[in-house]
Amino acid sequence: MPVSNRHFASRMGRWGATHPWTAILLWLVVVVGAFSIGTVIETKQATNQDLLVGEAAEAARLIEENGLRNPAAENILIGTRADRATAAQAAERTAAATELRRRLAALPEVASVSDPIGSPNGRALLLQVSMKGDADTAADRVTPLLTATADAQKQHPGLLIEQAGDASVKHDFQEWLAKDLQKATVISVPVTLAILLLIFGALVMAGVPVLLGLMAVASTMGLWALASHLVPDPGMVTDVIVLMGLAVGVDYCLFYLRRYREECANGYDPASAVGIAAATSGHSVMVSGIAVIVSAAGLYLSGDVMLASMATGAIIVVAVAMVSAVTVLPALLVKLGRAVDRPRVPLVWRLSQRNGTPRVWGFLLRPATRRPLISLVVAVGGLVALALPALDMNLKATQVDDFPRSLSTMRTYDRLVDAFPSTANTDTVAVRVPAGESEQLRARMARLSESVRQDPLFATDSPPRIRYSADGRGAVLEAGTPTAPGTDPARDSVTRLRADLVPDALRGVPGVEYAVGGAQAEDMDYTSNLNSRLPLVIGGVFALTFLIILLAFRSVVVAMTTVVLNLLSVAASFGFLCLVFQRNWAEDLLDFTSTGHVVSWVPILLFVILSGLSLDYHVFVVSRIRESVVAGMTTKNAVVDGITRTAGVVTGAAAVMVAVFATFGTLTFIEMKQIGVGLAVAIVIDATIIRIYVLPAAMTLLGRANWWPSRTGPSSSLPEPRRSAETFRDTARV
Repeated sequence: MPVSNRHFASRMGRWGATHPWTAILLWLVVVVGAFSIGTVIETKQATNQDLLVGEAAEAARLIEENGLRNPAAENILIGTRADRATAAQAAERTAAATELRRRLAALPEVASVSDPIGSPNGRALLLQVSMKGDADTAADRVTPLLTATADAQKQHPGLLIEQAGDASVKHDFQEWLAKDLQKATVISVPVTLAILLLIFGALVMAGVPVLLGLMAVASTMGLWALASHLVPDPGMVTDVIVLMGLAVGVDYCLFYLRRYREECANGYDPASAVGIAAATSGHSVMVSGIAVIVSAAGLYLSGDVMLASMATGAIIVVAVAMVSAVTVLPALLVKLGRAVDRPRVPLVWRLSQRNGTPRVWGFLLRPATRRPLISLVVAVGGLVALALPALDMNLKATQVDDFPRSLSTMRTYDRLVDAFPSTANTDTVAVRVPAGESEQLRARMARLSESVRQDPLFATDSPPRIRYSADGRGAVLEAGTPTAPGTDPARDSVTRLRADLVPDALRGVPGVEYAVGGAQAEDMDYTSNLNSRLPLVIGGVFALTFLIILLAFRSVVVAMTTVVLNLLSVAASFGFLCLVFQRNWAEDLLDFTSTGHVVSWVPILLFVILSGLSLDYHVFVVSRIRESVVAGMTTKNAVVDGITRTAGVVTGAAAVMVAVFATFGTLTFIEMKQIGVGLAVAIVIDATIIRIYVLPAAMTLLGRANWWPSRTGPSSSLPEPRRSAETFRDTARV
């Protein structure tokens, strides 16, 4: 595609190459400065209130207004290792509970400790501990309680003394997640470097993209600490930054380096080769980067803090990677010169230097260019068939019950729920009435409590608990259910409260405000909100994608084709996601236990990210195809020439992305596993079925209509090879 060297990427490449030391030093200052921000400014963590939507958020607001927010609560379970305790063990259990209660009550982090509560089956005792301070930050202060529990276990080896609660589970989970993320990073970096060594055959050229990718991630971590004060961190933004930073940062450099090497092989000196790479691949990097950023911005339409925070992290790291590829990379190439191809890996280097059109790609493209209609129908039909399972997608927000049982606190949680069923889930009813209605509020809450007690959907081992505000105008009813969030009975209990029990109990109270919350209500409201916002996000992202491609290629047809191809690849990856995670056939292969659902926010995040990432290859390939059309080739020949000439770089870029994403697919946390698998599968589909069959078949069928309404024609766009050092002033338009 003819691109003026006056565009931003070309100008920045020219500036970086003519002022290399300035560009390199300035970039180092920016990276160090950005990273340093994270050491000075603490990342702001999202509170539970930040993450809530719908009626559950209203319930949390009423509880806060009533001054009835529960403190962080920890549960200490004291039982025997045998199913039935002897008299001596029962006595030891009681003594251990009394001793531990005294020790816990003396801790400065503890507000109160309950008397020992016996389980309905008589096998365990329970100590309920209320912690001081903000419940959202209790995980940072729970260690002394865990230490006290562990010491009690050591003193009574014949008993089973363990702890579980929101704070301890979160503390355990955060440590485990940090190790999981470290594992993914440690694996993905050498794997990426190995792939780049196979592509380039030289250590320096393979190491530059990895170095810039890691620098983009490091600088983004600091910038995110600053941005989190506008959009708080729900806890997984750093995962998204590492995931996107390594994949996109390496890919952008890869596009640039391959074009640079190609022009050097064509006879240009390094300075001129950098100029051509800046005006061609640099332009493609800019378009791709902007497309990813604009697509990620579509998450702001979701009305969800967690997705907005992930979008912010992704936007920052993609912007940093994009700018580094078009500024500091040209400077590095000019300073390194021929040394960029050192040291060489002997056999791999020889293979990477092969020029000409790979025969295998001519063979692969033959069906699409000779029988385009048949190829298009078969390929699209296959993608549609793969997408069909997505019609039965079962969405559910991740709850504590979904955390892996490799966490010791989660194994304790299971035993706790088994001994005390009412701790499985709690539905919350928050009420506030005008002044003068306090007496009526108490009468109505008593009526509601009795209705809940008699309903079989709620737990029978513990009656509903009612708490009143200091001014008498507010109340909170907490009702336990015997089943964990995400089950049909748990959903039915929320529906029962919202549709029948609460309206019936409070009917006729003037000016009353009420809402039903709790873990299950939060799940239902969260999923409902995403479902209602999904059409808006999809429409916004597709509209912006269409506009970006239209501006880049001046073609309505290319823009429309891009949108359709994105839809096909995303839909197919969703279908595969459902096949893997809603069924159990891949459990042993991917080492996970199926929960029978897809995490509710994963599809919308995947859709937005994939819509942007798929343009990486699409823009690069279509740009080459149009270059050939402008040079005078027929559309059919241009399609073959463009795809074969970009085959190496696109395959390499896809391999890097798949490697990074697949690494995250090996993680234990189900949310990151679903994201990693979904992204890896979509990239494979894009780089194979879409690139080899759907795109060439569609463009061959459309012929000259591909470029409507723009006009293309023969043009000599590249300068004659020059081997002497020259400036970029006469690099010409490419």
